[in-house]
Amino acid sequence: MAKVAIVMGSDSDLPVMSKAADFLEEIGIDYEMTIISAHREPDIFFEWAKGAEERGVKVIIAGAGKAAHLPGMCAALFPMPVIGIPMKTSDLGGVDSLYSIVQMPSGIPVATVAINGGQNAGILAAKILATSDAQLLEKLKAYTEKMKKDVVAKDTKLKKVGYKNY
Repeated sequence: MAKVAIVMGSDSDLPVMSKAADFLEEIGIDYEMTIISAHREPDIFFEWAKGAEERGVKVIIAGAGKAAHLPGMCAALFPMPVIGIPMKTSDLGGVDSLYSIVQMPSGIPVATVAINGGQNAGILAAKILATSDAQLLEKLKAYTEKMKKDVVAKDTKLKKVGYKNY
């Protein structure tokens, strides 16, 4: 049963949303992924969002661009955490998406990551789930330690070969 649902309004969002899926796979969290438009197929969207809890979903990651209503509508219909990913847009660089997602009315929160922040959305979903899963928490601690070691290795290489040969 999928613990995380990844939803996007368009296949053009897939390169960003796949980063969330990649992280969830790396850490061993089951997820479902779908393309659904809150604007173009609202009846299908409502059924999907209202059925997420029954499907075992604990966190929704929703990516959207421009008007970016998908994450907020998920939060209005789904009783557990929703993480919004604002998509970079050609018109306003994603600031339009960011404002649409982050400026939710009182009582309907959407946790929001950076513009095109797919990986961070996956990490945040894992951290939410880890509050009640000790094994997952240990995996996240190991991931954090690996990031630290990677930075130390890069610094060691820089000091060894110099910036011109890096």
